[in-house]
Amino acid sequence: MNPGQRGSATLWGVALMGLLMALATTFATVGSVRVARHRVNNAADLSALAAARLAVVDPEGACDRAAALATQNGVQLTQCTITNEIADVWTSLPISLPISGTRTLTGRSRAGPADADPTESHH
Repeated sequence: MNPGQRGSATLWGVALMGLLMALATTFATVGSVRVARHRVNNAADLSALAAARLAVVDPEGACDRAAALATQNGVQLTQCTITNEIADVWTSLPISLPISGTRTLTGRSRAGPADADPTESHH
């Protein structure tokens, strides 16, 4: 072994381990973002369905129920409107990423009767 090359295998080993750690961190981050995105969208869907179910009998309480359901699913209800029996909800979920810091994912969903038209007004 050449005396000038002593320890170079250790340096290559450390570099390879650093590369593997960076790849593992990247995959973990991408995976957690995908899970969070599904979570915020699923919570929006469930909240919209809950609000739409109450929209006819209790329009004021519909958004309260949607907010409670969103909270139970670990997200925040940021907006809820009931228009002609159609519930339109927005949810958000802040996530922390290793390099870029905190980001907020948002979800939106609408639910209501199949024959309801949100542009049509009831008189």
